[in-house]
Amino acid sequence: MEDLYSYERDLIKQNITLIAGVDEVGRGPLVGPVVAAAVILPVNYKLDGLTDSKKLSEKKRDLFYDIINHDAISIGIGVISEKIIDEVNIYEATKLAMKDALNNLSVTPEHVLIDAMPLDIDIPRTSIIKGDAKSLSIAAASVIAKVTRDRMMYELDKKYPMYNFKKNKGYPTKEHVDAINQYGIIKEHRITYGPVKDYLEKSR
Repeated sequence: MEDLYSYERDLIKQNITLIAGVDEVGRGPLVGPVVAAAVILPVNYKLDGLTDSKKLSEKKRDLFYDIINHDAISIGIGVISEKIIDEVNIYEATKLAMKDALNNLSVTPEHVLIDAMPLDIDIPRTSIIKGDAKSLSIAAASVIAKVTRDRMMYELDKKYPMYNFKKNKGYPTKEHVDAINQYGIIKEHRITYGPVKDYLEKSR
């Protein structure tokens, strides 16, 4: 079993206790925003079973989402729209979302643990490859970001049921791509992404 608190424990030993975990979700979908979350957990926090949100069932994610919202010292969310993703590219948009999430914290962290991305910020930081499976703070952020974005997709699904966003969450499944070819695109689609771009070129 991976020790999900080793990075935090090392920082706590240096009297650094306000530690923000940061993660994002939504780099791959063809539709909607990229969403990042920053979470500051209490010192020596434990939540059995919490890990990378992709490894959790939706029921478990929803449960952990409520617990983290209740227990966290602070939570910040960053949402960058599909329009900005198309303007600056997904890599830059992801960094913007992470910075917004940090700026939206009610408490300034002393150290930031980030899932994989290098981030140009004024706070000491550590980027951890596969951080959402190695740090409890990043895992908490991954759950908050994932549930936040999934709920946006459920709302979009109500407006455009033919794309089945409640199931595919906007990712480029065969069903989603077939729906684009049948019904066209909506304003929330990312026009710089392959299947959407292909559809636009074909329909010119």
